[in-house]
Amino acid sequence: MTKPTTGPDAPGTVERVTETVARIALPLPMRDLKVVNAYAIGGSDGVTLIDPGWADVESESMLVHGLASLGFSPADVRRILVTHAHWDHYTQALKWQKELGAHVYLGAEERHTIAAFASLRGVYPNQVRLLRVAGADALADDVASVDLEPHERDMPVGPPDVWLTDGDRIDCGTTTIVAHATPGHTRGHMVFEDPDAGLLFTGDHVLPRITPSIGFERSPDRNALRTYLGSLQLCLTRRSATMLPAHGALSSDVGTRVEQLLAHHEDRLDQIRTLVSAGALTAYDVARRMRWTRHDRAIDELGTVHGMTAVLEVLAHLEVLEQQGLLVSEDFGVTRHYRAS
Repeated sequence: MTKPTTGPDAPGTVERVTETVARIALPLPMRDLKVVNAYAIGGSDGVTLIDPGWADVESESMLVHGLASLGFSPADVRRILVTHAHWDHYTQALKWQKELGAHVYLGAEERHTIAAFASLRGVYPNQVRLLRVAGADALADDVASVDLEPHERDMPVGPPDVWLTDGDRIDCGTTTIVAHATPGHTRGHMVFEDPDAGLLFTGDHVLPRITPSIGFERSPDRNALRTYLGSLQLCLTRRSATMLPAHGALSSDVGTRVEQLLAHHEDRLDQIRTLVSAGALTAYDVARRMRWTRHDRAIDELGTVHGMTAVLEVLAHLEVLEQQGLLVSEDFGVTRHYRAS
């Protein structure tokens, strides 16, 4: 039997952030990530939700109970702002869009991924292609055979009511939320700012304990890491804002965490450049010479999906180093080789 989670991050927890903003911790049916933070903003015209979680019975029940503890019901939900189109953020929004008529808002560049669900087959179609570029053919074969988990099947997919662009302002009754484009984790990722309250809803762009992956997007941008590092600079300009992330605890200083993320990627770039100079030719060669997670695991110990994200992270760093003029690449068939410039 799984031991129930307790403490401030336990599913079902409701935490008041300000008089009008609350965090509702919701369960996830995933192996490695167990909780997503939904945020409820009370306004004069009802409730605005941010990232309302996974569309399943348990999560929806906890969301309803969380709203009730704040004096609201689902019928009070007027609009739902979604930081990005991953299922742990977007699917419940689409469910309540259909059932309650709530207006859903999503970054315009997420349209690529939403369209790719209809046009591409397989769970990770572009990732398989990129793994072959990285020289990880056996891993690519394993990823190609991955099927949807039971909890991933029959998830709602579709467009929002409003496609957001950088700088859009959303009237939420008693407050105005500003949408900021922060591509990287996904092409259309948005963070939402309440400038009057000094709040920054950072989604998966800035997380307190995790370095966001750039390997899960269905229709990826080759420059995802470069755009991610660039869009982190936005959060530095709001460094004193309270960080309200999609996973993990709130923080009173988003700037410190952004600096840690930037330093992490600088270290990765230096390490990967050194390994190429020492003779590693492909992204997979590099990944095999590195250690992963806080447990210092080898790439082959990570399993299929986590191994995939590790190799694709290396590939993204190699492309940044090439763009910086520090490495050059040459394709041998499908596989890309790198060397110092």
